[in-house]
Amino acid sequence: MTRASILPPGTGTNYQWENDHAFVKVSAADTGGAYTLMEDNLKASFALGLHRHDTHAETFYILEGAVDFYVDDTWHKAVAGTTLHVPPGLPHACRSAGGPARMLMIYQPSGFDGFLAEMAQMSEADFADSAKMDALNAKYDIVPMGPVPPHPED
Repeated sequence: MTRASILPPGTGTNYQWENDHAFVKVSAADTGGAYTLMEDNLKASFALGLHRHDTHAETFYILEGAVDFYVDDTWHKAVAGTTLHVPPGLPHACRSAGGPARMLMIYQPSGFDGFLAEMAQMSEADFADSAKMDALNAKYDIVPMGPVPPHPED
């Protein structure tokens, strides 16, 4: 990229899902594959099961609300201003902590924006096809490991 990009609030390639609304702010194409930056607006019902990434790291910065992260076999409540860095190979899960939340996410190296773009083109039948989902997860270094672990407050 040879030009600066400036995205006002509420802009960027966006993906509206049942439990969250993500905006790609800086894509893989923008960084030559170095990283992807996203804004994720979590709905109160958001939960992401236990998984890991073998070759990329994720960094989360909470802007508003609170998010419960399961990492290092422990639950951690991340409130606004909290940063959580998850290196490659470390299993983790997360869920909204009782209400909506908003966070920035950095994926390094990039690629998660490609995962979302492919998912946006999928049908319900595609999501139900375990071979198709396994191939998509493998392509984007997502290793599902199970549901969201039990939380001590439940």
